[in-house]
Amino acid sequence: MTESRTYFLALDQGGHSSRAILFDGRGSLLAQAKRGVETSISDQGWIEQDPMALVNSLREVLVEVDELRAQLPMHGIANAGIATQRSSIVCWDRRTGDPLTPVISWQDVRAAQGLESLSAQVEEIHRRTGLFPNPHFGATKLRWCLDEVPGVRRAFEEGRLAFGPLASFLLYHLLDEKPLLVDCGNAARTLLCDIATGDWDPHLLSLFDIPAQALPRCVPTRFHYGHLRLGEDRVPLCIANGDQAAALFAHGALSKDVVIINAGTGAFLSQAVGKAPIHCSRLLSSLVYQDEDKRHYAVEGTVNAALAALEWVVAGLVEEGSLPGESVEKKGFQALLQQVADWLEEDSEPPLFLNGVSGLGAPFWQADFPSQFLGEGSVREKLVATVESIAFLLQANLEEIRREVSHAPRQIIMTGGLASMDGLCQRVADVSGLSVTRPPMIEATAQGTAFLLAGEPSQWNVEQEAAREFLPRENSLLKLRYSRWLHEMEQVIQQLGR
Repeated sequence: MTESRTYFLALDQGGHSSRAILFDGRGSLLAQAKRGVETSISDQGWIEQDPMALVNSLREVLVEVDELRAQLPMHGIANAGIATQRSSIVCWDRRTGDPLTPVISWQDVRAAQGLESLSAQVEEIHRRTGLFPNPHFGATKLRWCLDEVPGVRRAFEEGRLAFGPLASFLLYHLLDEKPLLVDCGNAARTLLCDIATGDWDPHLLSLFDIPAQALPRCVPTRFHYGHLRLGEDRVPLCIANGDQAAALFAHGALSKDVVIINAGTGAFLSQAVGKAPIHCSRLLSSLVYQDEDKRHYAVEGTVNAALAALEWVVAGLVEEGSLPGESVEKKGFQALLQQVADWLEEDSEPPLFLNGVSGLGAPFWQADFPSQFLGEGSVREKLVATVESIAFLLQANLEEIRREVSHAPRQIIMTGGLASMDGLCQRVADVSGLSVTRPPMIEATAQGTAFLLAGEPSQWNVEQEAAREFLPRENSLLKLRYSRWLHEMEQVIQQLGR
C-alpha cells in the first residue's frame, strides 16, 4: 500500500481556473491553491484564452501550494501530474516558446466549414478516432491557424512551428526540459490520433493536411515528461491527461457499473468499457489511460454547455434588461448561481430551454443549433429551465449509453462545479431512475490524477463515506417535461434538415 503521508501534486488547468492540489497516498486533500482564468469571446463568437496567462496561473498556484506545504509534516513530493482542457489548441515558436496564437478553446467552432467535405469519411474517422468530425475537436482549428494566421504559416515555413493540444504548450513552459510532448489522451481529442495505438495517424494527418513535423511527440499517459520546479525541488512529472479522462479515476479503479458525470463548463458522461474501445453510433469512444502495459477506454457523451449555458442565458437577460449588469461579473455571477441553487429546491414548472449553446454534442451532433426558450417565464424560471436542460441533455446521453453498451450502469457519480447544486443532482436521479452519488470532493480531475500518480492504490478516497446520495423519486412532471423537451429538440433538428 502507498504510504498515506507521501505527497502527490496534481495540476488541473480548466476553462475557469487553474489549481494545484497536494494529496496523500489515500486520496485525502492536504493543501490546494486556485487562480481564476479569463476567457475572451469576440463579436464573431471566437472563444479564446491567453496562453501565457494560463502558464502564469499555474506558476502562481505552484508557488502558493509550496508555501502551504511548508506548514505540513516534512514529507517529500513523490511526483506530479497535470490534467488539462481537452480539444483546446495553441501554436507557438519552438525556439523561443512565444505563443503565435491565443489558446483556441474547445468550445470555439470557427473552423466548422473545414468539415463540410468529410461526409464520406465520417464512419472511417469515427472508427479510427472514436470521435465524429466536429469543430470542437482540434484538427480543423490547427488547419485554420496554418491557413489564416500569417505568423503561424511563416513559422512553419522556417521550421519554427510547434502546435497541438494545450497540454503540449503547458508541458513545454512548465518543465525544465521544455519537451515537445503530448499525452495520448489529449492527442486523441484532435481527430488526428488512432485510439487503437495511442499515436498520430498518418492517414488522418493527410486527410486534414496537418504537418506531422509541427506536432509534439505523442506518448503514453504515464511517462517521464520532465521536471517541475517547486521551490528548491525538482519534482518529476509522470502523468499527463485530459481533464475528463482523469476525472474517471477520482474514485479509484474503473468500474463498468458506474457512469461518471463531470459537470463544469460543459458536462461529460463516461462509462468504462475495458481495455478495448467500443464504437457506438452516436457516442464517443475515449482513450482515457495508457502506460507500457495497458490501455483503458470509455464511452462518452458530451453536453457542450453546462455552466457555459448559464453564462449565455445570464448575458442575454442582462442585455434585455431583466438582470442588472453586475450579474455577468465574477462575484455577481457566483451570487446568482447560489440563488439558482436555492430556486431549484422550489416546486415550479419552468419553460423548456432548448440548449444548443456552443452547438449540440452527443447524441445529436448539431453544430449550429438555435438555443431558445419555449414558453414564457420569469428570470428565476428561465434559469431553472437552463439547469433542467443540462439534466435533460445528460439523460439523452444516458439513454444512448443504455442502448449501445451491453453492461448497463447501476449508479451515477456526479462531480464538477455544478454538482454542488442539489437540485441538479436530484433531477438527474429522478429522470434517470438511478441513484446519484456526490463525493465530498467534487473537483474530480485533480483527485483522479493523484490516484494515477499514487500507483492506483487499492485503498483510495477514504472520505467516500461522507458522500451525499440522491435517490430517485417519482417525479411525473419532470419526466413529462423531459419527453416534451426531447420531442421539441428532435423537431428543430429535423427542420434544420440534418
